[in-house]
Amino acid sequence: MSARILDGKALALVVRADIRTAIEAFRTEHGRVPGLDVVLVGDDPGSVVYTRNKEAASKEVGMRGRLHTLPASTSEVDLKALVRDLNADPDVDGILVQLPLPKHIAAVPVLDLIDVAKDVDGFHPVNAGLLALGRDGAIVACTPAGCMRLIALAEVKLDGARAVVVGRSNTVGKPVAQLLLAANATVTVAHSRTHDLPAVCREADVLVAAVGRAQMVRGDWIKPGAVVIDVGINRVPAPDGKGRLVGDVAFEEAREVAGAISPVPGGVGPMTIAMLLSNTLQAAQRRARAN
Repeated sequence: MSARILDGKALALVVRADIRTAIEAFRTEHGRVPGLDVVLVGDDPGSVVYTRNKEAASKEVGMRGRLHTLPASTSEVDLKALVRDLNADPDVDGILVQLPLPKHIAAVPVLDLIDVAKDVDGFHPVNAGLLALGRDGAIVACTPAGCMRLIALAEVKLDGARAVVVGRSNTVGKPVAQLLLAANATVTVAHSRTHDLPAVCREADVLVAAVGRAQMVRGDWIKPGAVVIDVGINRVPAPDGKGRLVGDVAFEEAREVAGAISPVPGGVGPMTIAMLLSNTLQAAQRRARAN
């Protein structure tokens, strides 16, 4: 048995094409395009790549993408001042402050300052709270939203299914568990301290691995035929000295057991950016209706 590969790159292209069409309609109706502003503080190599990719992706679908690059020495006061300016700018529909921030800047007060209507990362307490309460209007964090699109691609029936989420972060584990609950799955949130974690994982019809440990989930942890969504991005040594990216799941082992599995790279990552674009479009549409 070899699992179906859930191709996030191909699905992201479909999502982006739909967004591009919707943006043209938005331009026709409102005389402008949605605007996404990304803020990068410092020169963390991974963050530099991610933010440039986000800026390029927004422009590719016809949005106004703008990257604000600030030195690592930027004070928390100055960063908050920029966020306030973006909150007040009518041409800005989405604001994303790239994490991690330099150690002298506390992330939570900065993220909480972002206008909830422009919080396209879905990290604001109001958006997180709306999702937890099951109310309409929440902007859902991009990676969990991307996970759900990949699960839908696998054509698994979530109603009544047993889902296990390995990881309890506020950015992935908790929100993806809430989305699975909203789809009527029976959800267990597990983590590195869960007793007999392999046995818990083997109960899952849908297994989401978001614990941040390279290849921790082994093939014999997986129920035959299960859908496996691998959120992890870990760099491990490779002969070329540059290292290679792997997920939280031992892919080659898992693909021989699972019914469907997302690869790393090429699975959740492309969908995260696609859902950021989708969130920005939705934010622009909601702001236009409110006005």
